[in-house]
Amino acid sequence: MAIYGYARTSTVEQVAGLADQIGKLKAAGCTDQSIYREQVSSVRMEDRVEFAKVLKVLMPGDVLVFSSLSRAARSMIHMIEIEARVARAGATIRILDLAVDTATPSGRLTFNLFASIAQFERENMLERQRVGIAAAKARGVYTGRVPTAQAKSARVMALRDKGLTKQEIADACAIGIASVYRILKARP
Repeated sequence: MAIYGYARTSTVEQVAGLADQIGKLKAAGCTDQSIYREQVSSVRMEDRVEFAKVLKVLMPGDVLVFSSLSRAARSMIHMIEIEARVARAGATIRILDLAVDTATPSGRLTFNLFASIAQFERENMLERQRVGIAAAKARGVYTGRVPTAQAKSARVMALRDKGLTKQEIADACAIGIASVYRILKARP
């Protein structure tokens, strides 16, 4: 069994915050070599290179330690996804500031309570959104989301005619490659 730690700050300027996290992780049993650290936003998982590395090394019985929920995930829903990945590796999670350890029955219960509350909040938010949309439609003021990628169809077609690859078109138009495929499929 190995104990790994993950420390993250959003900006390079938050050196003190990173040092504080590392101190807490060491007090929880992590070694300097078993702490993965980075200074990057938590929003895009693909930007979190060190986090991806620690997820890959987890083996059955290992523990992944975070000083706080905010260092691990942007929301409880996001944390649930992370916990599922860690559990698939046979490892557990310990979140120090919440005193949650998914290796213990009470820690698992606490984690699941947080997860249930997060799911409840998400469902309530979606219901409020549906009610608001229905009310806006009844007043005739709801237009829906602006189709940003479709608005760039002419540019996508022009770049295709210039011989750019689909990925180059997506990059040039600041849209996803799936949107490029949809536009090209709709306009042969």
